[in-house]
Amino acid sequence: MNVILQWLSSSYGAYFDGDMWMHIFTSPQAWGLIGTLVLMEGLLSADNAIVLSAQVSVLPEKQQKKALLYGLWGAYIFRFIVIGFGTALIKLWFIKLLGGLFLVWKVIEFFKNRNKDGEGEEDDAKPSGLAKYIGLFWSTVVSVELMDISFSVDSVMAAFGVSNIVGIVFIGGCLGILMMRGVAQLFTVLMAKVPELEVTAYVIIAYIAVKMLLEIPYIGIELPDVLFFLFLLVSFSITFGIHFARKPKLQN
Repeated sequence: MNVILQWLSSSYGAYFDGDMWMHIFTSPQAWGLIGTLVLMEGLLSADNAIVLSAQVSVLPEKQQKKALLYGLWGAYIFRFIVIGFGTALIKLWFIKLLGGLFLVWKVIEFFKNRNKDGEGEEDDAKPSGLAKYIGLFWSTVVSVELMDISFSVDSVMAAFGVSNIVGIVFIGGCLGILMMRGVAQLFTVLMAKVPELEVTAYVIIAYIAVKMLLEIPYIGIELPDVLFFLFLLVSFSITFGIHFARKPKLQN
C-alpha cells in the first residue's frame, strides 16, 4: 500500500507544486514552450481530427457538437492521467495496438454497411455493434473516447521531448486538444458539403490503423510523418477532383 501511495505521490504530486505553476505563469520561456506544444499538437493531430470527424458524422448535426464536447472533457481527464505516468508511457504500447485494431474494425464495419445500401431500408435502419445496447449517440462518444486514449499516449510522449515540466506539458496539451477539436468540427462540416470525403476519411483511417500497428514494439516500423501528409494531399486531391467532376452531372 505504501509503495502505491509513494508512486501516486511521485507521479501526480507535481500537479500541486505551487512553485512550478508560479514559474510557468511568470516565465516567457515557459509560454514559448507551451506555444511550441500547441503548434506541434495542431500539426500532428490531423489524423486524430479525421478519425473523430468520421465517427461523429453518423450523428445528426446538433448531436455532432455535443459528442465532440463530451469527448473533449474525456480527453482532458485522460491527458491528466497520462501525463502522471510520464516516461513510463512506453510500457503502454498495447494501447496503440488496441487503438489500431479498433480502427481496423471501424473501417471494415463502414465498408460492410456501405455495401448493404441497396439491400433494403429495414436492415440499414437497425443499429449495429455497441449502438444496439447504449444507442448511437453514446456509442459514438465511447468511440471518440477510445481514440482519445490511443492518440494521447503519442502526443504526451512527444510533448515530454519538448519539456519535462508537467505543468507545461499539461497546458500545451489541453490547448492543443482545443485546436484539434476545432479542426475535427471543420472537417465534419466539410464532409457534409462534399459527401465523397466520407469514403476518403475511412481510407485515411485505414492508413492510420496500419501506421499504429506497425509502430508497436514487436514490429517497430515507423512510417515517416511526411509520408502521411503526402497520403493526405493525394487523397484529398483525388476526392475533390471526383467531387467537382460529378457536380455538373448532379445539377443536370
